[in-house]
Amino acid sequence: MKTNFRKYGRKNNKDLCEITLENDHGMVVKVLNYGATLEKVLLDGENMILSLDKPEDYDKERNYLGGTVGRIAGRVRRGLWRHGLELHQLPINEGPNHIHGGIGTDTEIWDFRPSCNEKGARVDLTLFDPDGHNNYPGNLKLHARYELDNNNILHYSLGAMSDKLTIFNPVNHTFFTLGEKKTINDLQLQMNADYYIPVDETGLPDRGMEKVDGTAFDFRKAKRVGDALESDDPQIKNRDGLDHPFILNGNQPGAVLTSGKHKLTVTTNAPSLILYTGNGFDHTGKYTADFGPYCGITFEAQVPPAEGDDLGRITLLPGEKFKRTVDWKFE
Repeated sequence: MKTNFRKYGRKNNKDLCEITLENDHGMVVKVLNYGATLEKVLLDGENMILSLDKPEDYDKERNYLGGTVGRIAGRVRRGLWRHGLELHQLPINEGPNHIHGGIGTDTEIWDFRPSCNEKGARVDLTLFDPDGHNNYPGNLKLHARYELDNNNILHYSLGAMSDKLTIFNPVNHTFFTLGEKKTINDLQLQMNADYYIPVDETGLPDRGMEKVDGTAFDFRKAKRVGDALESDDPQIKNRDGLDHPFILNGNQPGAVLTSGKHKLTVTTNAPSLILYTGNGFDHTGKYTADFGPYCGITFEAQVPPAEGDDLGRITLLPGEKFKRTVDWKFE
């Protein structure tokens, strides 16, 4: 097991660093303290995730690749959070809605400490998000951890605690490719999800859960991802691909993604996985010019978005401990 880090830049009077984790089998993981970002996952030298060309590019253009996105990842309708008789307004930054925490945690520079022992190579990252930042109440302390073990499992966890009543629904936003260079259409996906959540034209739920049975969203048995993306399902057409929450049925693992050479197994304590197939990439970004639609797929482990302004499921009480865990096993 080995860890090391290197400074590659400086921003806002803080050092920007790339941390490297390596296990005894030569699997290498690279993490940035900018956004607590998963930058690369190298298995036999081949990158398993969507990455920019170099660490210096990540703070130049917000694209969420591998970032720890919060305080809330995803959308809040009209940016409104109602609790009791109070109505709280979050910044509107995507059409009529709030998305990805405003100037969120994926754009902050985290403190970090690498370490290793016989069980794993890891990095612990911490961030203080002050009361009122992005209109969120409460001083919030976050603790993210990436740990690589000798079974080629990358363990990700995120803990947090606030001193005020607040809302919190973060996610790791890694796009997985399993080494596919252009699209993930030919990857095989299996999920333990009997229900998915349809969304409206803004990407928010409007009718509750629906069964996957008989739809493009049925991955209970492994099938080609492209079979869903190329279907005539109105929900696929509505979002130009997958951009939907899947409700996990409790059987593990949550999802299994396979290519001809590699396999990814995803397990989590989250109630849902939001699948997004990079539908918005169109070769126009300065730093993402090589990326087109369906260039990667996310498994965003979180509470699914709410239809209205009752966000009770993601409310964090003062002093309450939040803990999200996700394991990614690579073979």
